Amino acid sequence: MRNKVLFTLAIIGLIAGLVSAYIFGIEKKPQPPAFNPASNPYGKGIYANGIIESYQKSGENINIYPEVAGTITRILVAEGQTVRQGTPLLMIEDSVQRATVAQQKSQAEAALAFLEELRAQPRKETLDVAKAQVEFAQANLKNSQDQLAKQQQSYALNPRSVSRNDLDNAENAAHVARANLEVARRQYELIRAGAWIYDIRNQENQYRALTKAYTASNALLAKYVVKAPADGVILSINASVGSYISPQGTYDTYTQGSTPIFVMGSAQNYTGVRCYIDEILVHRLPKGAQMKAKMFIRGTDINLPLEYVRVQPYVSPKIQLSNQRTERVDVRVLPVIFRFAKPDNLSLYPGQLVDVYIGEE
Repeated sequence: MRNKVLFTLAIIGLIAGLVSAYIFGIEKKPQPPAFNPASNPYGKGIYANGIIESYQKSGENINIYPEVAGTITRILVAEGQTVRQGTPLLMIEDSVQRATVAQQKSQAEAALAFLEELRAQPRKETLDVAKAQVEFAQANLKNSQDQLAKQQQSYALNPRSVSRNDLDNAENAAHVARANLEVARRQYELIRAGAWIYDIRNQENQYRALTKAYTASNALLAKYVVKAPADGVILSINASVGSYISPQGTYDTYTQGSTPIFVMGSAQNYTGVRCYIDEILVHRLPKGAQMKAKMFIRGTDINLPLEYVRVQPYVSPKIQLSNQRTERVDVRVLPVIFRFAKPDNLSLYPGQLVDVYIGEE
């Protein structure tokens, strides 16, 4: 009985092994690809890496850097927002510069007030004082002359009635009074003539210099508000309130390098595509008028025709597009710029990598 049970179990195990081997030996059909790989639509087309960017008549996306350094106090726009030229984007802490502007404005106003004072000379009150001083000097002179005349008459009648010392003192007093009158008259003429022309010119120059310093300082104060240089769309904001920024940009936490504060794109109906043609393929590049191109969106079966715009006629080291630190490699490439109309049913963004095939008509 025991042998029969063992024999039965062995047969069952053999059958199970044969069935398992059959099942696992059946070849499974591969799943269809999620999308078809991009294929060359041209007979002699060449391949190029491309990156979507805002369409510009020249250059790339608009990178915005501040002209002054400081701490951000307010950010006035949001990513994706459409702005007009001159729209304020952010504000930088400006208390020191604002105080400097106020100081220089006060200095310029003080210089102007002094210049107007010089031009308004002679002041009537000052001239009246100088005239009164002349009259006072005249009275002193007359009094001195009268005293001298009395001393001289007394001396002529009786030399012993007046000492020689008193007579000399009277004569000296008359001379002093006469000199004081001359000084008072000249001082009166000087005041009546007004400010010296050279003093006025010097003060005019002082006023101009201080006014220009105030104007320059005020212009610098205006740069503490960063404004949009053109109409466009805010693609990226790379700083936050409280961040320190400088004309070199702001420190990026992830790339550990400097980046622009804002990246703006154009608000046009077209979007640009910058393609990098390998230097060994440049000789196969068709002429501009005959150039055709198609862009393939990675991860989809979607492709779009591209319109040729221009060639950037300078072969430069290739930039590793997948690396934000823009590490350069030994390969050199020629940038070619295309554009396409923005499709309504497809979301595409600047910075997106695409595959491009370039052929000819």
